[in-house]
Amino acid sequence: MADKETKAKAEAAAAAAASSSTSEPEVEAQVKQIEALSIEGTGCPPDPPSAIHRIAPTTPPVHSPEPVAMHSPEPSSSSPVLLNIGGRKYTTTVETLTQREPDSMLGAMFSGRHTLPHQRATGMVFVDRDGKHFRHVLNWLRDGAIPVLSESEYQQLLREAEYYQLLVNRITLNCVSFSHKFRFDPTVVHKGLADCINERLGWKKIESSEAELTRKDVIKSIQAQRVRFRGVNLSGLDLSKLDLSEVDFSYACIKNTDFSCANLHKAKFGVEASSSSFRNAYLRECEFIGADLQESVLDGANLRSANLQDARLTQCSFIETDLHSAHLQTANLTGANLRGANLEAANLKGAKLSGTNLQGANLQRAYLREVDLRDTQLTGAKLGGANLLGAIR
Repeated sequence: MADKETKAKAEAAAAAAASSSTSEPEVEAQVKQIEALSIEGTGCPPDPPSAIHRIAPTTPPVHSPEPVAMHSPEPSSSSPVLLNIGGRKYTTTVETLTQREPDSMLGAMFSGRHTLPHQRATGMVFVDRDGKHFRHVLNWLRDGAIPVLSESEYQQLLREAEYYQLLVNRITLNCVSFSHKFRFDPTVVHKGLADCINERLGWKKIESSEAELTRKDVIKSIQAQRVRFRGVNLSGLDLSKLDLSEVDFSYACIKNTDFSCANLHKAKFGVEASSSSFRNAYLRECEFIGADLQESVLDGANLRSANLQDARLTQCSFIETDLHSAHLQTANLTGANLRGANLEAANLKGAKLSGTNLQGANLQRAYLREVDLRDTQLTGAKLGGANLLGAIR
């Protein structure tokens, strides 16, 4: 039995050796046939047999290095960014520079699409601009904050905002149906920094620089029982001595408009009324909430019980104006002239009175809590019974 098993194993080994010796020429012939097909371009060769894999070289293939991208890789939104703006150094994030105004120059610079030259020693990105106001640019990009600046400083910041292209960036539209007809109404305008500065400067853009109505048009309109000039441009018109009581001027543009001696009892004004004249006008119980009246003249006007809360009244003239019981909470009266004005029982809580002239003014029983009076001219002013709790003098 042992001799038979030994003989069988020997025959099997011989058969395997014979098979191995005859397979190599067949494999080489198949390889040459595949190479020939590839060279002649007759089509894609069939998958090589497994034997080809057995004779393949064991040395790993050498891969050529991949080309380096010419643009910067897209940074993480929380990646810190070091900036050198005209010699002033700032630190912020990619998210801050790209999120609020992605179409701005800064949004494009740090989007990851462009290569930015960095200073080798510090890793900073240098921008050849005045760095004084760039902190205001960053605060705008962070939370939409508009600083309180002088007119000249606003103009400087406006130049920077225009350079960085911080303009109106998006308008959201609503589709409104009227009898199966559709039109698009802009509902949400995402303003840029430049547009907000223009509004602060009183340079709000309007379609026409001329008034949309004439004095005669206004006279005809006020014959109606209820008159509204909402959103109408009345800039530069002479509306003096007209009876405009209870007229609604909300959102109207009335820059440089003459309301002298007009009857504006209970009239309602919007945000754009700068450099206008209300000299000797009757403005009792009128509404100027949040209105921009800077550099307007209201000398001798009757503003009893008028509501000027949060109004911008910088550089306004209120000489001998009657402001008895007027609402002036948190109004900005910086540089205003209220010489000889009647402010008896007026509410001035939180009002800004830096550089305000109150010489000879009647402030009896006025509410002056939490008001800074250090730079206010009060020579000859009457303060009997005034509430000065928390006021700084």
